[in-house]
Formats: sequence, C-alpha cells, structure tokens
Amino acid sequence: MGKKTTVAVVGGGPAGMVLGLLLARAGIEVTVLEKHADFLRDFRGDTVHASTLTLLDDLGLGERFAALPQRRLDRVAAQLDGGLVQIADMSRLPGAHKHVALVPQWDFLDLLADAAAEEPSFTLVREADVTGLLAEQGRVTGVRWTDRATGQEQELTAALTVACDGRHSAVRAAAGLRTRGFGVPMDVWWFRLPRRADDVPGGLGRFTAGHFCVLIDRGDYWQCAYMIRKGSDAQLRAQGIGELRRRMVALVPWLGDRVDTLESWDEVKLLDVRLDRLRRWYARGLLLIGDAAHAMSPVGGVGINLAVADAVAAARILAPELRRDGTASTRALRRVQLRRWWPTALVQGGQRLAHRAVLGKALDADPATPPPSTGRLPFLVRVAQRFPVLQAVPARLVAIGPLPERAPGWARRAPAREAARSLPDGERTVGGDGGRSA
Repeated sequence: MGKKTTVAVVGGGPAGMVLGLLLARAGIEVTVLEKHADFLRDFRGDTVHASTLTLLDDLGLGERFAALPQRRLDRVAAQLDGGLVQIADMSRLPGAHKHVALVPQWDFLDLLADAAAEEPSFTLVREADVTGLLAEQGRVTGVRWTDRATGQEQELTAALTVACDGRHSAVRAAAGLRTRGFGVPMDVWWFRLPRRADDVPGGLGRFTAGHFCVLIDRGDYWQCAYMIRKGSDAQLRAQGIGELRRRMVALVPWLGDRVDTLESWDEVKLLDVRLDRLRRWYARGLLLIGDAAHAMSPVGGVGINLAVADAVAAARILAPELRRDGTASTRALRRVQLRRWWPTALVQGGQRLAHRAVLGKALDADPATPPPSTGRLPFLVRVAQRFPVLQAVPARLVAIGPLPERAPGWARRAPAREAARSLPDGERTVGGDGGRSA
C-alpha cells in the first residue's frame, strides 16, 4: 500500500516539526512520520532557547508559545567549593528574549503540529515506524514504514527524504552512513527531586572533585542531571539507590530533606551520552539533520537549538528548488551541510574541550575522598565575578549560539492580535478562529 509526497520527514521532534511547518508554508507537500501516537513522553531536553523564541515570533507563534505553562531561566549559577557564583547573565542578551524558556516538550511540539496543520500541504502521520528506505538507481525515493496500531506495512514515495529521527536514526542505519565518534567521559542520570519555594531560583550547577550535577528549576520540582563515569551505570546501580542519595546529600546538602523521595532505580533514567558527527549529511534524495547528523553532548543543553537551526536553514535553501522543480538537487543538499557544519563543529569542539579540561578530570576523582578545597575560585570565574559584563558571553553561547537562523520571508506571519488589528473593522472576527475572517 503506497502513498506519495514531495518531502518525507522522518521524526516528529523539534527539527522535524519545524521543517514540516516551514516547507508547508512554502506550499510544498510534506509528510511528517512520527513513531509515537502522541508527544506525551518524558523528554529531558525541554529548553527553548532565545534564538528559537525569536524564530517563533517570526512565524507568528510567539503569543501562542507565551501562553504555554513555562519557567524562564535568565541566570545560571554554579555552586563551587569556593562558593556560589553566577556564570551566565541572560539579561545582557540582545533582542526581545533575554531568557531560556523551560517548557514541556510535548506542549512545544503540539504547538508546532497545530500550526502546521493549518497549512493544506502538511500531513502528520502518527504511529509510523520507519523500517527502511526506497531507492531507484542509487537515489533514495522514499521510506518503508509500519503502522504500529495495525501492524500494516506501507510505503511512502518522496522526491526528498529528510531524517530527523535522532541519535539512533533508523534512516541513517538504513542508508549505511557512519558517524565519526568523539570519546566522552560520562553518562548522565536523570531524575526528579521536589523543589521548595525558598530554593535557589533558575538553573544551578554543582561541581567538585568526583561530582558533577545540574539542577534545572521546573517550578515544583528539580530536574536533576547527575553525571557518572562512562560505562559505570550497572556497577553503581548494584550498590543500591542509597548510593545516589548519599552522593546527592554530599554534593548539595540542602537537598538532604528530600532525597528519600527517590525510592528506586526505576525513577532514574540513564542518558547514554554520545558526541558524533556524520562526515556527509546527505545522499541523492536524502538529507540528515539534527541529532541524526550530529549527536550533541548535554553540555550547554544546546542540542535542540542546533537541530531547529538546521531545519530552518534546510527549509530556506531547499524550498526554492522544491517549489520550482518538485525535487532537491544534491548540490542544494550539500549547501545545507556547508551552512550548518561549522556552527556544529564549533559547538562540539567546545563540548570536547569541556569534557577533557573539566568533566573528565572531575569524574576521575573519588567522590568518597575529595581533595581538600583551597576555597579559591578558578581564575576565569573570578574575572567574570569582577566584570559581570563578561557573563554575557556564556549566556550568548548557550541561548543564541553561533549562526542563529531566522525564518525566511515566505514563512513569516503576523501574530494573531496584530493580524486582527490590520483588518478593516468589518472583516474582524470575534471568537476562537485565530483572527481569520469568516
């Protein structure tokens, strides 16, 4: 049983949904294949960065996004052995958005899906598990997929297939593409602890010899990321959940009144950290973006930001050819990689440096017998405390990043309130139709 589309997007995450929305606004027939029935899953990457917030404004979705339940992170602090210090001050960012928004990712994806559904050329197929690629004369011509609800196998032919299906990309495997891996020193345990009203607001990192933990303020709970030596998960779990409780109390003593809420290892999820990059992000009829092309370390929490930027660049570069010829040339696919390769390599280079210079050394130490502290802050941290304007540098690297992408003109829309004001009085509508005339 086969169907046809112009662009098949595999994966309904941030990159896939943004790409689908933008191409649909160009009038291009696009079908997004999402493996799950809905977006209600336990994501850990729930950050929407300042550059993505600006993109939502361009798309006329800023007001809708602002209405979602969210927390705003405008400062990042670190608890070092020498004291509590502020690392990044996002109030110094340029533009309207001087923060990172913490929003449940399912709400963000639902917003994008609803906006895309307003475009007649957009289709979202849920419970579509892509199992292989279609090809003719060395060119990818679509995908094979299984309907997880019925078990029925189907085919979708397409002029262009775009893989947005993450670091374990089925499309990448089916195409036989191999990544270049960069060693990482850690994996991450993700779990939640209750948050009190008088706790430190915003994001907090706690660093010391043998320990590294990040706490993300989610309102009534802390989203906790505790880093462990790569490959040590099974060994540490064998010591019982009490070992994690003990480590957290030693690291952040004021959490001691709530660590007992961690009752079992079932509440602790392992993130198998990867840092890799494809040498070539494309083949004839096929493009890979986001984590499918370059898996990012959690350092800086910038993976979603880069994936969304990939999608915007791909839409801007490919849409003219797709509208004109109904296909995308290999030359155009190469241009997407050339555009997005250097910001990706730059960020990954910074992450590799952090792994070697900070995380690897810290995790090599025995947390049970940390070395005595001098109480003296690292040099760069001391400089940033003395000259707070320098805190804008890490804020910009995280919240905006290198080479932020803006929406192309043909994809932009005025906010609903602005659009309604621009209509003549007789054409304004009252009610829930989003400001469109009847």
